[in-house]
Amino acid sequence: MTKTILLAIFTVSVLLTGTIAGPLGLIESADALKSKGNSASKINSNKVCGDRLCSEMPKEVKSEAKKKEEIKTEKKTESTEKAKQAPKKDAKAETMEKAKETSALKVPKTITGVMTSVQDPGQGHENHQLAIILPPSENTYRGHITYSASENVQLVALHGPLKAGMAKNQPIWTMDGKAKFGLTLVDRETSSGVWQFTGNAIALHTKNTEPFTVSYSVTYTENPVSEKVIKGTLTSKQDPGIGHETHQLAVILGPSGKTYSGHLTYDASEPVQIVTLIGPMSKGEISTMPYWTPDGETYYGLVLIPSKAAGSTMFSGNALSLHTMNETPFTVSYSLVLTK
Repeated sequence: MTKTILLAIFTVSVLLTGTIAGPLGLIESADALKSKGNSASKINSNKVCGDRLCSEMPKEVKSEAKKKEEIKTEKKTESTEKAKQAPKKDAKAETMEKAKETSALKVPKTITGVMTSVQDPGQGHENHQLAIILPPSENTYRGHITYSASENVQLVALHGPLKAGMAKNQPIWTMDGKAKFGLTLVDRETSSGVWQFTGNAIALHTKNTEPFTVSYSVTYTENPVSEKVIKGTLTSKQDPGIGHETHQLAVILGPSGKTYSGHLTYDASEPVQIVTLIGPMSKGEISTMPYWTPDGETYYGLVLIPSKAAGSTMFSGNALSLHTMNETPFTVSYSLVLTK
């Protein structure tokens, strides 16, 4: 009996010793791994995460939208850096430079020379001769020319190019049928003289096929479009003046308390009169002189100068218009430079 009890105790002791030794072995193995510098994640690398081992989990995949956003951010950063590195523009210097360019244009220039005419390149003028003194420009020329030619010549000024639909019966000049200019053609029936002009091109012209020769001296300024440099095309309207209801009027400079002065060159679809107004003034002040009034209360002295369909003139007054005593409208193209 005693032997049996001792055998049983011995067996239980062996079993208990094995049970304790197993965990201790694992702990020792883990400690050994740690002592070699392995992390816990390495130790547990055989754990299962979903459908694969945790150690085999894929890296984060960026969405397309996130990629685009990152690219956009990078480009914005690059753009900002470039902007910082780029030299800053001096606004004051740019303004001064533009002012210098404008001033340079307005400085009078004088050109002298001798020229032989060539075939006029304008459509409908193929059998004519032309001597171009100042070529077409977007700036308006203002000046005077002294000339002497081998035969009688006509004086030419071009205005434009005209906007679409502005060529309405007034004389025009064009090389290609697209870019059209109003054509002022002044025939003094003489071979020499002095002519004051405004326009976007200046030339001398004959309707002959044979070339002519001209010696000339021209003094001029080039004037960009501004409040004092005006070019355009107008169609006349019924004259609003009392007593002028059956007349036509193309107002270039409307009535003003300030006095205008300058030079006008024009071409119209029919002979016109140049109108300048002086005033305003009271009815008693105008006495028996010609006057113009839109309402019977405000009066202007009326200067009415008969003219042709094309011309060039100096003027001074409180308004400037072209006028006919006809009921049907006329069209006029013009270039105007104000000196005041």
